[in-house]
Amino acid sequence: MRKLIDTLNDLDNVLYEISNENHPPSTDWQYHFIRFIHDYEKAKPKQHPVGMTFQYKGGANAALFDSPADWVSPNPDAAGGYSWRDNPPPTDGRKVVLNDTDHLWGIGGDVAWVWKTFTRGANPLFMDPYDNRVLGKDSEARWLGIRRALGQALRLAESVDLSGMQPLPELASSRFCLARPGHEYVVFVPGGGEVKLELAGAGGSFTTEWIHPVEGTVTPGPEVAGGAPRSLKPPFDGDAVLHLRGAK
Repeated sequence: MRKLIDTLNDLDNVLYEISNENHPPSTDWQYHFIRFIHDYEKAKPKQHPVGMTFQYKGGANAALFDSPADWVSPNPDAAGGYSWRDNPPPTDGRKVVLNDTDHLWGIGGDVAWVWKTFTRGANPLFMDPYDNRVLGKDSEARWLGIRRALGQALRLAESVDLSGMQPLPELASSRFCLARPGHEYVVFVPGGGEVKLELAGAGGSFTTEWIHPVEGTVTPGPEVAGGAPRSLKPPFDGDAVLHLRGAK
């Protein structure tokens, strides 16, 4: 391990994972090596994130979130009526969450999963079946929307101030909202239709735009004022992404 860390330490694009989907009896062993990497890299020029993924079979997500890992990839289970598949719990900053379809379905996911994951503060990772050569048995067309949605989510992520935003589902009637209140809001509206956004505590006005979650087409909307809840409706049918930014 020391030799591996010495060799890779100068690289930025490194994530450590102790063992993929290792069984629950491996917990103490994984915790040990997470701490080992953290401790050994303290004296190095660079420190890299160390992760722990869902333990198969019978693992509990508590073992991941209670671990010393920097990032985790959970199984579908989540408390309080949430599910990492179709209703991810809002992340709280304790861990970076890589919401990986491998650990949720094996092969699975859809466009809504991409945007629900993003607006709840987690990172969508898609295990692509690669033209159905790896595990996949469904039509290849099923995965095109997910691939495109991931690209659109990345483009939006690169254009907003993610460091100042957090998942705040209570601000949107759709319950999928990533926001820096008073400054910027990203709202996912599953199925489309009108959405109400809570702007009572926000001053000034906001530019609005509707983004197609797959195609990425952007349709400007009207400027809206803060100070009260506002209802907005996308100009197209189906899933939609709303982006509000404080007007300059």
